[in-house]
Amino acid sequence: MAKWGEGDPRWIVEERADATNVNNWHWTERDVSGWSSERLRQLLLAVQVEGPEGVCQLTDVSKLDGEASINNRKGKLIFFYEWQLRANWLGTSSSGLKYRGTVDVSNLSDENDTDDLDISVSLCKDQPSTPLLDLMRRSGVQEVRRALGDYIYQLKSEFSQGMILPTTDGSKPPLSETRRNKIQTSKTQISPAPRSPSSSTPCPTGVRISTCSFSLKETFQTSPGEVYRTFINQEFVQVFTRSVATVDARCGGCFQMLDGNVSGVFTQLVPDQRIEMRWRFRTWPSEHYANIRLELEDRGDETELRMECIGVPAGEEDSTREGWNRFYFQAIKQTFGY
Repeated sequence: MAKWGEGDPRWIVEERADATNVNNWHWTERDVSGWSSERLRQLLLAVQVEGPEGVCQLTDVSKLDGEASINNRKGKLIFFYEWQLRANWLGTSSSGLKYRGTVDVSNLSDENDTDDLDISVSLCKDQPSTPLLDLMRRSGVQEVRRALGDYIYQLKSEFSQGMILPTTDGSKPPLSETRRNKIQTSKTQISPAPRSPSSSTPCPTGVRISTCSFSLKETFQTSPGEVYRTFINQEFVQVFTRSVATVDARCGGCFQMLDGNVSGVFTQLVPDQRIEMRWRFRTWPSEHYANIRLELEDRGDETELRMECIGVPAGEEDSTREGWNRFYFQAIKQTFGY
């Protein structure tokens, strides 16, 4: 047993009246089965596809068996989840006839990527053959796969917040060498929260945190003007995010989307060419914003979008990069056909 004051600084029980396992240095586990069940139902019941054959929508989740947990050991998060799902769908043909069927997913787990999920679609036994079955197998499976991918992303990026706690000096646990090389060595002052020009509320002073940066590139099969409007038009944003959004498309205007998980303020808008904004995810340190710059280049029959993201909190790069790819770029392409 170590003498008083000579113990591992990551285990500082003697410095806390509540004897908290600071930084979860010892094995800790959080059961997230309840949250997962509710979130999976919400995401699946939002699935709807439409085509020349008609419209199909998931109406209820009749089977949801499994469990999920988040574990932490020595500052490393480990995710365990395993689910078997069955959802019922209702299709309405272009002539107005109703058809019912099921969607089954047998292997949603931490061992499988979303592309490897076994998703089967069928009609109920008493239902006659219908082209709506092909619509569900073609487009419905893709939307179900996307919904399950959203669950995995939210589990890892949002619900896991707080599992890794600060150490006794307020710092985060040591990072791997690969991750450390990506992080800027300088400290970045937290920017104040966006305010409307008429607001007179004092800005918070903030604290200093380590940040990192990254860039992305994407191509859309449409004009720069269409891509530009998709990002700054409130109705378009609500369509591709499938949630209520607030978008004030002007310099200094604020935006909020994805149930409040994403918010920020536009700092520069050059129609059909460039969008600059201060952007944050809700679970980031209070009042901290990254600087986002989107450049649009006309390539004839397509538009190339180049994104620069500066000031992402250290350790949040992967989830932020994945979030932009999934909830912005891929969502826009799948929704509008770009």
